[in-house]
Amino acid sequence: MSLPDVKAFVFDVFGTVVDWRGGVAREAAPFLQRHGAAGARPEAFADAWRSRYVPAMRKVIGGERPFVRLDVLHRENLVDLLPEFGIDPEQVPAEALDELNLAWHRLDPWPDSVSGLLRLKARHIIAPLSNGNIRLMVDLAKRAGLPWDAILGAEIARIYKPDPQAYLRTADVLMLRPDEVCLVAAHNDDLAAARKCGLRTAFVARPYERGAGQTVDLKAESDWDLIANDMNELADAVGA
Repeated sequence: MSLPDVKAFVFDVFGTVVDWRGGVAREAAPFLQRHGAAGARPEAFADAWRSRYVPAMRKVIGGERPFVRLDVLHRENLVDLLPEFGIDPEQVPAEALDELNLAWHRLDPWPDSVSGLLRLKARHIIAPLSNGNIRLMVDLAKRAGLPWDAILGAEIARIYKPDPQAYLRTADVLMLRPDEVCLVAAHNDDLAAARKCGLRTAFVARPYERGAGQTVDLKAESDWDLIANDMNELADAVGA
């Protein structure tokens, strides 16, 4: 079995376990229709919303603002985004914005995610290591049937990846050494940050996370401990 000392697999969630782009686009489509932006592509809306994700978190990591949950950042980013699509956020009821913000709680898993997680769960602890907040992770798990052993979120470290504490605090709450924990992610930069903290690393390819025109994270860009095309191939590699 590969990585015999690993006792827990922890997972990036957005893009690695669930399809954020498809889910957000699905929920954005009727919103755009209702608010006078029927000509806008829902996928472009999802991409533009996601593009604000890292810059917003950098302000927390860099100390420019205190820690707030990802739901708060998503809501702020949504308001900031609407004028790009010809929508005046002042003309949209707060309840409608709140409801669209919950699109991130209602994402679908990739077809191999649940089966692969169930196999890994048989011998290992499995949990999210996501920038999402705990309630967001709970709602995703219930909708998608994600069989986590523990629901962790950014509140655990009160900081976002790639800050080292996001990785180290997760290992600590699981009462494991960093080298007993393996991060599974479809993003090379996430894995690089985890490796610097002493975690083991597994790359799972998601070449359509950002749509057919994706240009980044198409393949493993380093000698990660494991490299797989999907979650079931990862489970095969660890003998699950």
